[in-house]
Amino acid sequence: MSGTLFIVAIPIGNADDLTLRAREALQAVPVVAAEDTRHFATLARHHGIETRAVSYHDHNEESRTRELLERLRGGEDVALVSDAGTPLVSDPGYRLVRAAIEAGIMVTSLPGASAVTTALAASGLPPHPFRFLGFLPRTAAARRATFERIGADEATLVAFEAPRRLTAALHDALKVLGDRPACLARNLTKPHERYQRGPLSSLISELDAEGDVRGECTLLIGGATRRTAMTAEAEADARLLLDGGAPARAVQDLLMARHGLPKRDAYALVLRLRDR
Repeated sequence: MSGTLFIVAIPIGNADDLTLRAREALQAVPVVAAEDTRHFATLARHHGIETRAVSYHDHNEESRTRELLERLRGGEDVALVSDAGTPLVSDPGYRLVRAAIEAGIMVTSLPGASAVTTALAASGLPPHPFRFLGFLPRTAAARRATFERIGADEATLVAFEAPRRLTAALHDALKVLGDRPACLARNLTKPHERYQRGPLSSLISELDAEGDVRGECTLLIGGATRRTAMTAEAEADARLLLDGGAPARAVQDLLMARHGLPKRDAYALVLRLRDR
């Protein structure tokens, strides 16, 4: 009989948010695979958990997966935890889960804290549909390309961002998406938890006033309105046709017929794209 791989959600800030079921599982398994064993040790001390932990992170994921898979095949149970929240959500673990499933090993997930759903619930933005982007790209060009690719999506956008890049990311979002409603959920469940809600431009002003931005942050941005989505689709069509050498007048007529743009708006869009 092989063991079971338990994917265990742990608190995102407040250590008392660990569920009873998660605590029991972490106490019962022979080994815990933790993204950072020091973080897990702090949580374990708080709850009186004495299970041995081994590191499981981006740099040793391949070799550690083989080791843990052998343990599971030998009948041992293994618990997988990240630094905070639910494993695999922008954290390592996918390789191990896939390998266990392919080996016919039982995999089960113990639900608990997640910064994504915690922030979404209190953001004041539409909770469904939503699109989780993970961590935003590090460079401005890549961030803008990401926002351009999903600019017409009507879903609320949810992303993680490092404090040192937060203001720059907001500027990129404002430039590409426009001044949409947004929310910064910072230090969730911790003593200094804070929600900042408002248009992207006002959040930028608030961060500029802070100076040195600190704290873990989940960024939420309102989705495109139906009109914005239609305009984005029209712009994509117009760009493709103009790049292919289509006459400006023909592109304008298509935008009016296919996308229902008023003549003045279609003309302005073609003019802007042609002269970019």
